[in-house]
Amino acid sequence: VQLVESGGGSVEPGGSLTLSCAASGPTASFARMAWFRQAPGKEREGVAIIRALGTTYYAESVKGRFTISQDNVQNILYLEMNSLKPEDTAQYYCAADYGLVRVPALLSTLNFRIWGRGTQVTVSS
Repeated sequence: VQLVESGGGSVEPGGSLTLSCAASGPTASFARMAWFRQAPGKEREGVAIIRALGTTYYAESVKGRFTISQDNVQNILYLEMNSLKPEDTAQYYCAADYGLVRVPALLSTLNFRIWGRGTQVTVSS
């Protein structure tokens, strides 16, 4: 299965973007899908996760501003981002995996083996 992100771009602070992640196979087969981001010189960090039953979990830094959702008909994962801040600037990656989590922290990279190549989001005035 391959994941391909799109929808990144440049936006002013306070603006909005919606990222998409198209899967080459059925998203309904994944136990979990998530969005991660990585800024230059920083480690990759988890942003949001959606699990097979539809439960979601967000990093504190994006809670209330970002919304993760999944369309199992079109096999697309979305990340709606509102009230964007300069510190949201990063390369955003889509990730997915099957089965049980390997570590308790849901948004650990260790819980995901399938990754997209990323899409760049830049927030600046």
